[in-house]
Amino acid sequence: MHLLNNKRILFVSLLATLSFSGCATLPGERDPRDPWESYNRSVYKFNDGADKAVLKPVAQAYRLVTPRFVRTGVTNFFNNLDDVTVFFNDLFQAKFGQAVADGGRFIINTTFGLGGVIDVAGAAGAPKHREDFGQTLGVWGMGPGPYFVLPLMGPSTTRDASGRVVDIFLTPSTYANKANVTTGANVLNVINLRSNLLDTEKVLDEAALDRYSFLRDAYLQRRESLVYDGNPPKKNSDEFFDDFDEPEKTKVPEKKK
Repeated sequence: MHLLNNKRILFVSLLATLSFSGCATLPGERDPRDPWESYNRSVYKFNDGADKAVLKPVAQAYRLVTPRFVRTGVTNFFNNLDDVTVFFNDLFQAKFGQAVADGGRFIINTTFGLGGVIDVAGAAGAPKHREDFGQTLGVWGMGPGPYFVLPLMGPSTTRDASGRVVDIFLTPSTYANKANVTTGANVLNVINLRSNLLDTEKVLDEAALDRYSFLRDAYLQRRESLVYDGNPPKKNSDEFFDDFDEPEKTKVPEKKK
């Protein structure tokens, strides 16, 4: 048993090393989830260049001149709008209890939280959920399809990319009377989100040998977890562990007649 535990620890350590290096596949081996890797890497390189040249400096300036409580209020405001999208996807996924909770979050925060700037519901213990139409398609049984990097929008899959189109029509800001209001709101949301990721980026730079592979694997793993509400189906590694956990079967000698 001690030997088996040592093997398990070694195997977990190996998996952790591969995960933090951003290499889910062996060097030179093509990841079957990413058949368009050449195209995706090109778009990733373009997105990364645009981020470094424009979005990141703007986000840094925004963070520098904007007090933390204001940035928190902006985050809460857009999270509140997102609760509308989440509510409809709750219904599409037949999560009716969660739909009631998320609809209640939106009503409470809009009414008592200054239009969602203050997360009153969250302070009262109502958690923020993340549901979108890409997840809804996954719940209905549609596979993720190939990994797909969208220009200026980043990691996705063919399923999630099509789901984004539906979510546009479920987003309240889409129906603002003036186009410049919708555009301004979207720009502010992107800048605010990017500023929230500035600290995370430092961890990514230190952990990933290949940022592209690391981001791809992290995205796909997170999306699978969201589709299955944190309980994705077992992978080969789980079955490997189960073999270790099962007690050894010993044969009982038959009695001689």
